[in-house]
Amino acid sequence: MKEAISISIGSSSRDKSVNINLLGEDIHIQRVGTDGDMKAARKMFRDLDGKVQAFGVGGTDLGLFVDNKWYPLHSVLPMVQDVTRTPVVDGCGLKNTLEAQVAEVLETEISGYLDKIGRKSLVMTAVDRYGLLRAFVDAGYDCLFGDALFSLGVHLPIRTEQGVKTLAALLIPLISRLPFKWIYPVGEKQLERTPKFEWAFEEASVIAGDCHYITRYMPDHLEEKVIVTNTTTPHDVVLFRQAGVKYLVTTTPVYDGRSFGTNMMEAALLAASGYREKVDYRNFTTYFGMMAELVKAVGFRPQLQVLN
Repeated sequence: MKEAISISIGSSSRDKSVNINLLGEDIHIQRVGTDGDMKAARKMFRDLDGKVQAFGVGGTDLGLFVDNKWYPLHSVLPMVQDVTRTPVVDGCGLKNTLEAQVAEVLETEISGYLDKIGRKSLVMTAVDRYGLLRAFVDAGYDCLFGDALFSLGVHLPIRTEQGVKTLAALLIPLISRLPFKWIYPVGEKQLERTPKFEWAFEEASVIAGDCHYITRYMPDHLEEKVIVTNTTTPHDVVLFRQAGVKYLVTTTPVYDGRSFGTNMMEAALLAASGYREKVDYRNFTTYFGMMAELVKAVGFRPQLQVLN
């Protein structure tokens, strides 16, 4: 059996493993959290290098992909610098292929409902989810991008793609060198709830992005809303249901009650396909094309659940 492992600096309370079959190959996928300890994560990557078929980097990104430009996160890269034999991914390949299908799936599944509530999207952090930005912009949604609101804590609503590009060009070179925990919750902090900018959630009909960001900052009431996310645990689903969310769309498949992160499922696809080369997101054209073909071959598609 092949093995793909996601080593995450997130909370170990969200760990999960399951056996799946992709492309006719049995794959053991496992998510292991280090509770914010980057040194422990680095040791795991080093110790398992060459012993598993693919690595996923969870709880963080190796870089940010914005407008066909790759911005490496220099504060994170040392965590995987010892890996020389096993391919390492952070989910960028699926974020820019599979997640770009979201608006199309919503139109297919709940077009009538969207006619009723309107097509207004809140993308929590577009620099981390440019595929979601593309999906909603191309589908004609009224968009709000929460990068400044939720990543920087600054009351600066961004409503255009150009605004996201400008923010990325100005700030990512600086932010990329800051300790990652300053800009994103790690370890047990991912489980904390500190609602803010509730107006941003209230004006949106579709709320999309990283599950940790959504659950951390969302208000207690989200009646009639549509949530688009992944890495959902049964606890997250209960939280959304209690908040009144109407529909939940998980961009990655649900296995044994859990939708795994894009990094985990991208690693699983590489393990199944036998891909052994180093992944370089700077040279994305060929790699994204291959990922799109793998997504099609295994039949991955964003999945919709009715919660209320």
